Amino acid sequence: MRPRLYLDWNATTPLRPEARAAMVAAMDVVGNPSSVHAEGRAAKALMEKSRAKIAEALGADGADIVFTSGATEAAALALAGRGLACAAVEHEAVAAWCAPTLAVTAQGAVAVPDPARAVVQLANSETGVLQDLPAGVAVSDLTQAFGKVPFAFNWLGCDMGLVSAHKLGGPKGIGALVLRRGLDVTPQLRGGGQEMGRRAGTENLIGMAGFAAAAEAAARDLANGVWDEVAEIRNILDSALSSAANNTISVGKGAKRLPNTVCVIAPGWKGETQVMAMDLAGYAVSAGSACSSGKVRASKVLTAMGFDEAAAAQAIRISIGPGVTRDDVGRFADIWCAAYAKARSRAA
Repeated sequence: MRPRLYLDWNATTPLRPEARAAMVAAMDVVGNPSSVHAEGRAAKALMEKSRAKIAEALGADGADIVFTSGATEAAALALAGRGLACAAVEHEAVAAWCAPTLAVTAQGAVAVPDPARAVVQLANSETGVLQDLPAGVAVSDLTQAFGKVPFAFNWLGCDMGLVSAHKLGGPKGIGALVLRRGLDVTPQLRGGGQEMGRRAGTENLIGMAGFAAAAEAAARDLANGVWDEVAEIRNILDSALSSAANNTISVGKGAKRLPNTVCVIAPGWKGETQVMAMDLAGYAVSAGSACSSGKVRASKVLTAMGFDEAAAAQAIRISIGPGVTRDDVGRFADIWCAAYAKARSRAA
């Protein structure tokens, strides 16, 4: 019996061994970073070293890295009370704070008439579509792009960025808001003066250490061309699924995309049914964002791109990562195509 294959990397990634080792080592650092004694200073040194490593991996030297519990909290910290505009393709954590007034093309590109009043993601979690950010964007969700495609925060021209560790091989429960130096935000968690007065609460030192190690390893993978190899395997998968039937749709195929993401619409076969069938066959895929795929409804990302609700409810996302092989995606494609053929014959 073959072991299960994890093909849901955009929901969360496997923990990198570098992150695990850094977290285990950090467990022995007993001090509170706010304490002034030797143990506290050692903890603070580890925290600031982690902050510097993440800034370097992000190309954010000179920016402020404010640690949070994840990108969702970072979004709240950046967006609360600002009344910015966004597109309906944004993640729920961003859309909760914005007016979804920005138009989206059929290829997933967002029109941004007023960048200074807009939030624009760098990469979409469901389709993998990458945005060309106009200069001066107020906030960008960098969560899915960080560690998968090369970019530098300082070159993007945005004021703030949102990131999360578990999307690039770090632990869950730690993320950051990246702030262009000189900007400030209104704290949402009040109490002590941690994180430069922007986010109160004793710091998650273990999470920070794991995040930093994962970010460092992710930057190394990018430099070594690891994700170029992933893109080649993604293309093999994309072509195999697209050829399953004449009316199968590969969403965003003509656009710039993340190197690991395939979003396919299989007319006549509900996405949730596909996910269950593949799960029983030993493959983990999803019907959209992990934060919304448990809800039985059409993808708002796909409806924003112009697909009707029926088509949007027939999509699944397959997201791969380093270590997933050509043989792996070939076997998955064979099983998916056979299951789709059965579903079509039952519907005929």
